Amino acid sequence: MTIIIGKTTQPPNVKLKPSYLLLLAIKNNLVIFEMVAKVGDSLPSIELDELVGGEIKKVTLPDLFKGKRGILFGVPGAFTPGCSKTHLPGYIADYDTLKEAGAEIVVCVSVNDAFTMGAWGDAHGADGKVRMLADPRAELATALGFEFDAVGVLGNVRCRRFSAVVEDGVLKSVNLEEGGGMTCSLSNQILDQLKQQ
Repeated sequence: MTIIIGKTTQPPNVKLKPSYLLLLAIKNNLVIFEMVAKVGDSLPSIELDELVGGEIKKVTLPDLFKGKRGILFGVPGAFTPGCSKTHLPGYIADYDTLKEAGAEIVVCVSVNDAFTMGAWGDAHGADGKVRMLADPRAELATALGFEFDAVGVLGNVRCRRFSAVVEDGVLKSVNLEEGGGMTCSLSNQILDQLKQQ
């Protein structure tokens, strides 16, 4: 989410912590901020969808991570090449190692519907390892400042690839990919951070 403020150096009046604001640029006497979640911020309480027993259930990340330590990672889309060949399979394959390192819960989120996320999880054997959550309107991606315009390729706004160590609903580490990269948000990278927390 980008916010443009006319002729001021003060952040906009938003209901997010100041650390969410990242100065992008000053152009023609306009100050442009981008809201991006940072270490130490609490996860936003936005309802996401999860397919459970064929029914869509509403969940929030603060509820899922309440009193727990775990991993949250996001991807641009279910069944897309990089996400299906590398990102999700890595977290599933490394689940036992992540659990041994202290992860009590592993959550994947994408801008898709719950049925697509459920089918994608089934196709990769995520059940019992990775919770597959849908952010169908990109509300979480936007609230975190992780959204990007993928209208030309995927038809709508999507979530950039990211991973985070979360403890009791608070971000302890955040890895946000640039462009279409798949490096810092992969399971082997978050494992090192999980061990250090």
